[in-house]
Amino acid sequence: MTSTPASSARHASAARPSTVRHARHHRTGHILRGTALATVALLAFGGTAAYAVYARLNGNINHVDVSGLIGPRPTNGAQVGKDPNAGKDVNILLIGSDSREGANGEIGGRVAGGMRSDTTIVMHISADRDRVEMVSIPRDSMVEIPSCQTTNGTTGASSYAMFNEAFARGWDLGLDLQSAAACTWRTVEANTGITIHDFMLVDFAGFQTMVDAIGGVDICIPQDMDDKKAKLHVEAGNKTLDGKTALAFARSRHSQVSDGSDIGRIGNQQRLLAAMASQTLSKNVLTDWTDLLGLLNAATKSLTTSMHTPDMAGLAYSARSIRTGNITFMTIPWGAAPDDKNRVVWTDEADIIWSNIAADTPLLTGTSQDPGAKATDKPSATATPTQGQTAEPTKAPTPKATRKAGREAFTLDDNTASC
Repeated sequence: MTSTPASSARHASAARPSTVRHARHHRTGHILRGTALATVALLAFGGTAAYAVYARLNGNINHVDVSGLIGPRPTNGAQVGKDPNAGKDVNILLIGSDSREGANGEIGGRVAGGMRSDTTIVMHISADRDRVEMVSIPRDSMVEIPSCQTTNGTTGASSYAMFNEAFARGWDLGLDLQSAAACTWRTVEANTGITIHDFMLVDFAGFQTMVDAIGGVDICIPQDMDDKKAKLHVEAGNKTLDGKTALAFARSRHSQVSDGSDIGRIGNQQRLLAAMASQTLSKNVLTDWTDLLGLLNAATKSLTTSMHTPDMAGLAYSARSIRTGNITFMTIPWGAAPDDKNRVVWTDEADIIWSNIAADTPLLTGTSQDPGAKATDKPSATATPTQGQTAEPTKAPTPKATRKAGREAFTLDDNTASC
């Protein structure tokens, strides 16, 4: 399937310069958490004691059914605990909401009514389970929002609007997460030409709990950051951020190192998710039963999803061997909207990205960031000491940021900041 431009305005920009109903605490579902869940799921089918753990974790998850709101979906005959899409690529919509009710209001600040999507990422898992690619969609992207049916039978009209209006519209009309998530789901499919298979949703409180469950997240902060709106104050250096500070970092748009745009905030989020993924692997959380259960308990309490737990576990287990260099983060290519500099539109390269995902082709193939299109740097010449001279010891190079998160694609093997 190839992608189709949603409107003539979409590519008008030049290429970029570079107590809620049905809701519980949620957490964006990256692959490492799923891998851990797969471990528990497989054990669960093998013994009574392990099954009790599995049942508890399954009971934490808020499962919702949106099939009646998004139209017919591909079916499968997978067995319980098996990958439901074995041999097929999978696209999962990761949504972060900015609900301000209950604990979320204490964290993010109280606002009058409504709910909006704070973060949206399309996670593509290749058919061979060798690649995971995360594509962030700026919430201020101007897109076509299709008519969206809600659980109470109300249908909203289509319009050209900011992307995060889709989630808000579904919530305002249906007053539940099913309607909000389904409208976002339909909007992604309408503007990208790809098929979404499931969604996962997290809110402020859930994200904060997840970070605390892994003992904080280690990350490089190149410069001091102060952002009153996000309640962030952190000094430069290699830091371990607790849940509260990590959430403030992920929400920050108005610090002295930010241009105030959603793109800078996306960069913070991508760096944070990448650091959490790397840290989970390096700590060997998956082999420490106590740490694993703590992580899983926090993760599953954080999750609202359309996926069944055994299907989630089967998919994650089938992707357990993905290498860090094959886990990619990027923002969909964008440029300033012609009629509003505070909004963005997707550039022509966005079509290539979505087409690659639809065809299960490596994300950057055919784009300006395609690694295969870049010339290989030749090694610099090294001076050879003359007779009688002693070679000076080689100094370790100072680490430099190689990729700019939010504006350039990067993998877990890339460096995105220097401290």
